[in-house]
Amino acid sequence: MPGFCPGCGAQIQANVAFCPSCGRATGQAAQAAPPPPPQAAGAPSAYAAPAAAAPVVASAPLADNIAGALAYVTFIPAILFLVMEPYNKNKFVRFHSFQCLFLTAVWVVLAVALQIGIGILGFIPFLGFYFWLMVWRLFRLAGLVLGIFLLWNAYQGKMFKLPIVGDLAEKQANAI
Repeated sequence: MPGFCPGCGAQIQANVAFCPSCGRATGQAAQAAPPPPPQAAGAPSAYAAPAAAAPVVASAPLADNIAGALAYVTFIPAILFLVMEPYNKNKFVRFHSFQCLFLTAVWVVLAVALQIGIGILGFIPFLGFYFWLMVWRLFRLAGLVLGIFLLWNAYQGKMFKLPIVGDLAEKQANAI
């Protein structure tokens, strides 16, 4: 007995699994195989997974470019990426993490040297304070711009190397 498709309303033959017009399942499967009988708990089944399954490979929850960019958001994510399992084997993330850590170390040394130098210039009345304020703000602005630049390049998937720090980071990233 002919019926009608529930999707498009076209007339279909009896016992047809899919509509010839729209391809939608009609629910009238021709002599469909019966469902498998229920199994007792612990009994092996043809549908059960094999006992010795292949090892599950951990995939990184973050894409490489995102993890590389996040490595430049302070030094804490860089340390975490060097310790966490899926990221510490990825050369791209390792490079950006090491470059962030080495750049942070250089930046701290430069900040201390700048503070000492400006502290000496601070003894100059009136001009010493304004010179210190201007130089310190430029130093911090340069750090912010450099950090954003490196973050953006990592997000774009590029391995931008800073002159000295980048070479050190590349050596460390390749030494897995």
